[in-house]
Amino acid sequence: MSRHPYQSLPDKAFWRRSVAEVPTGDIDPVGDFGLRIDSETKVATAGSCFAQHIARYLREHGYNYFVAEPGHPILPQSVREQNNYGLFSCRYGNIYTARQLNQLMERAYGRFQPLEDVWFDAPENVLDPFRPSTQPGGFISENEMRLDRGQHLAAVRRMFEELDVFVFTLGLTECWRARADGGVFPLCPGVQGGEFHAERHEFYNQPVEEVIDDLSAFAKSLAAVNAAAQIVLTVSPVPLAATAESGAHVLSATTYSKSVLRVAAEMVRQRFDNVHYFPSYEIVTGAFNRGSYFAADLRNIIDNGVSH
Repeated sequence: MSRHPYQSLPDKAFWRRSVAEVPTGDIDPVGDFGLRIDSETKVATAGSCFAQHIARYLREHGYNYFVAEPGHPILPQSVREQNNYGLFSCRYGNIYTARQLNQLMERAYGRFQPLEDVWFDAPENVLDPFRPSTQPGGFISENEMRLDRGQHLAAVRRMFEELDVFVFTLGLTECWRARADGGVFPLCPGVQGGEFHAERHEFYNQPVEEVIDDLSAFAKSLAAVNAAAQIVLTVSPVPLAATAESGAHVLSATTYSKSVLRVAAEMVRQRFDNVHYFPSYEIVTGAFNRGSYFAADLRNIIDNGVSH
């Protein structure tokens, strides 16, 4: 029998040996991963709702989960949690898209100042358009919101400059942005605050090239303020709750969005030595677990999926 390249490959290269014949909980799709996180590594997190699971798991299992914006120490922990402190490393709420992440970096360092930067739901209910659900009930005045935003962006700068590892979970390609300057909101205006105006706001679905560009720009900006920082990219396995893509079915829209994000993550991993990919998407959505990691709504991830 002639020799060929497949004969020297490890078990993980073969479906039968690493998937079909392995118990569900033991399947490990991690390939080459040139990074180790120990109890001293300062790990910061951001991203979509699935990133909250990563943050919670790190915190509960003795890792050094870095919270740069913990809230005032005089506040009881329960009150801080109710006000979304500690949900992520800073109180930015869900960051669903690569564009949103890149703009957070640009806003934190004063390189981007969105034109639409305040929402008034009522005279005494003021929202930050870029984290509208972070402050329960909103702020009592525009001045309070701006002071809180200043503290928030200072914490974001500290996080970027002091972290060892930044874990970012890519969630969506679909977004809503301001027509005037391209400022991306985490939610469509009007869903959880603000008002939607078709002449001011537009739906946008990022193509793979732009996701790659945004992640690359972010990686370069992070390196400029923290040369030793490592980045771990993941893709959220949580399907879209709804799609605004004209004529699209939410299932097909989900497949498009996750496919673009997965490809972009791989391209950026290949481009930067300090960028790594962790296959949380593959673990949760892989056919090997027969859907057992999803709750009854087929969206939310249950604990054994997060644990895996």
